[in-house]
Amino acid sequence: MIPKIIITIDGYSSCGKSTLAKQLAKKLSYAYIDSGAMYRAITLYFLRNNINLEDEKEVKEALKNISIDFIVNKNSDQSEIYLNDENVEYIIRDLVIAEKVSEVAALKNVRKFAVSAQQKMGINKGIVMDGRDIGTTVFPDAEIKIFMLADEAVRVERRFAEMYEKNPNISLDEIKSNIAMRDYIDSNRKISPLRKADDAVELDNTHLTQKEQLDFALDLVKNIQQPA
Repeated sequence: MIPKIIITIDGYSSCGKSTLAKQLAKKLSYAYIDSGAMYRAITLYFLRNNINLEDEKEVKEALKNISIDFIVNKNSDQSEIYLNDENVEYIIRDLVIAEKVSEVAALKNVRKFAVSAQQKMGINKGIVMDGRDIGTTVFPDAEIKIFMLADEAVRVERRFAEMYEKNPNISLDEIKSNIAMRDYIDSNRKISPLRKADDAVELDNTHLTQKEQLDFALDLVKNIQQPA
């Protein structure tokens, strides 16, 4: 039996990390963990409960009331996130959450809470996890680390196409501004900033199809599991 491994996929907003991670997990029969969804769920809870992000004590107390789980939807065969037993998979994709999530994710206690939960999920390996600091902070010893990027214009177009279905009033300028803001905050925060791990393989998918990027990732897995 081929031993299971941990695969991390990090990168900028709207690079297609989740798309690749889901496809790769399904192909390998691995668990897929969307770390970004975890931060979005925490952000949703904070917004709903008017948590003061500048009050460290209030943030720490709020985190004690948060339970996050990933449950596979039997109809779609996709893993969906639950916040305190409520399916919030689609609620957390709203632009209101997107505009606040990087600020929440930059908080020391929030990252400590999320990283601890993520590491527990990877104890038995056999997972694909995507995010911003998975290969650098959460699983620095992961067998495969991929760092994804794409031209900003392409990322804006992809995000716009995704958001337009939910909100036809959304504009390209709003999307561009949101992505630029998130990139800046993610790259400049003090705790676990977004950066490429030294041993990560770079994947620029600006001009790649989903199949091409999946094949690229599968080749990495084959080389790990069947060394020359």
